[in-house]
Amino acid sequence: MTQVGTNWFVEAPGDIHRIEACLTGAAYAPHRHDTYTVGITLSGIQSFTYRGADRASYPGQVVILHPDEQHDGRAGDGAVFRYRAAYIAPADIQEALGGQALPFVKDGVSTDAGLRRAATALLRNFARPLSPLEREDALCDLALALRAAGGGAVPRTRANCAAVAGARAYIERNLARGVSLDELERVTGYCRWQLSRDFRTVFGTSPYRYLTLRRLDIARRMMRNGGAIAQAAHDAGFADQSHLGRAFKQAYGLTPNAWLRGVRRSHDRSGTA
Repeated sequence: MTQVGTNWFVEAPGDIHRIEACLTGAAYAPHRHDTYTVGITLSGIQSFTYRGADRASYPGQVVILHPDEQHDGRAGDGAVFRYRAAYIAPADIQEALGGQALPFVKDGVSTDAGLRRAATALLRNFARPLSPLEREDALCDLALALRAAGGGAVPRTRANCAAVAGARAYIERNLARGVSLDELERVTGYCRWQLSRDFRTVFGTSPYRYLTLRRLDIARRMMRNGGAIAQAAHDAGFADQSHLGRAFKQAYGLTPNAWLRGVRRSHDRSGTA
């Protein structure tokens, strides 16, 4: 990021990863998340390249990015842009839809009123965590709004959800050492290649990227709490600090040091979604 005095971002408390950011210039390099990105532009012009085209979100518009789709981030007019965003696990969306395939909103920017209401519910209260019921209601509303904006009714997936859930649980129990598809096949009793395809259907990303992103969650939490980058890399299961740095930039569009310079411990900026 440029202009450190101008650029900042802050994370909201709670189980759902939510941020507010104020950025200038070319803010993010191309990167991908394994989550839905659901955001509202608060001021300025939020521009990005997504699915081979340049997009622009103006104040009040909703940004919807599908899991594992590469995108960047920049100021559309060269000035400052500000936004709030939540990062929602595809599994949460699918669970709310009763096992249906993931909805897809193709253009990345939407003026859909239902999406606006759902995004606002997730992003309005930023100084406190969402209560459990509030969280579930917001996720359900978002899932239904995504389905409607993506084209209405969606046929049920034929993925083996039980095998995929077992694979995810096994991955999360073995983040530090890592796992192989052969191992996941033995644990689930399900063909490893079909399991890999079904994993993408259910969670919107591959088993390996899911493993990497969960390791990054651990490393980011350690660094935010004052841990050294090298130690965070080791404890999270990365080969070394360079390995962490490459994975971090691929996932978030920033180096770990740039992220640490920008992150704040509490929400000290005014403005509502």
